Amino acid sequence: MNSKALAKEYLERCKKRLKALELLYQEKSYADVVREAQEIVELCGKGILRACGIDPPKWHDISDLIIDLAKRYKDFKKFEKDFKKYAKFSKWLRKERELSFYGDIDFLPSEEYKESDAKRAKEAAKFSIELLEKILSRKKSKKKE
Repeated sequence: MNSKALAKEYLERCKKRLKALELLYQEKSYADVVREAQEIVELCGKGILRACGIDPPKWHDISDLIIDLAKRYKDFKKFEKDFKKYAKFSKWLRKERELSFYGDIDFLPSEEYKESDAKRAKEAAKFSIELLEKILSRKKSKKKE
């Protein structure tokens, strides 16, 4: 197996998770939408790195590495705006990761997270999936040239 094949698997898994995210949203389980969206965004970011032949680190927010792609490689300069948007989503969701899942003594996730949070999280997940698709198709079309 190579990195690109693994990146494609990540993409397929993220698409399936997005379906679960929709169900959680319909059930008004907004904290779970936020948590699951974070995992989708993280996996997409790691898929982007893998699609570029980079072994991703084992931490949750790799947005700085994603942004660095546009700075270090001119092939990725056209994705700079998308990478910055991805980074904002990733940083936000990373901060919400534990609270949305575990809560805290003074923080009940089911009461604290609102529909607006869930909508933003869904947007982040969808955007991240689309970005990974762009990166994978870029790599694919480049090989054909």
